[in-house]
Amino acid sequence: MADLNRLQRRLGYEFRDESLLLQSLTHRSAGSRNNERLEFLGDAILGFEVAENLCRQHPNASEGELSRARAQLVKRETLAGVARRLELGDYLILGTGELRSGGQTRDSILSDAVEAIIAAVFMDADMEAARALVRRILKDQIARISPEAQPKDSKTQLQEYLQARGKSLPVYEVISVEGSAHEQQFIVECRVESLGLTAQGEGSSRRKAEQLAASRVLARTGAVT
Repeated sequence: MADLNRLQRRLGYEFRDESLLLQSLTHRSAGSRNNERLEFLGDAILGFEVAENLCRQHPNASEGELSRARAQLVKRETLAGVARRLELGDYLILGTGELRSGGQTRDSILSDAVEAIIAAVFMDADMEAARALVRRILKDQIARISPEAQPKDSKTQLQEYLQARGKSLPVYEVISVEGSAHEQQFIVECRVESLGLTAQGEGSSRRKAEQLAASRVLARTGAVT
């Protein structure tokens, strides 16, 4: 493992209990004392801090605009980018199988570690220290984002389309999940019974598959009156 002191300098935080930092870097494949519980807590702290920053910086943005901006800032791809900037992959503690399959470069593992580190700082110090860390690592992203400019995702667009026409909302169903635990592929079906429309989407997460399925249903609504 790389020098933890170097990582702490990049984080701008020095741990009193370094075992918390080690736990936040430990994937479940490497043992029972892993970062899953910390990830759960860190996700909540991250969401709160990002939401407060957006509300303060964009007092005229609507709830929907703020929600879409927050989703952009806390999504897996954004956090994985933060992790790569911090070179977290060099510090992750992974099981043999994950190491061989390149787990140290996978977005899901990297983003989970970022959330776990946020929680580890909270456990080591307090809420303000954890919130300060969020502000540091997402400073540029928070400064750049414009809630008013965030496009609505396909699921939201489809829901609004149906609501405007008094139609029933879509139903999403997971048709299958294939692949190994770290390389899963989801197939999801989106059904709008009131319009007689059905489409499937596939993706590396249920969310991505649902979005693709919704976009395919949307593409077919042009002929529906």
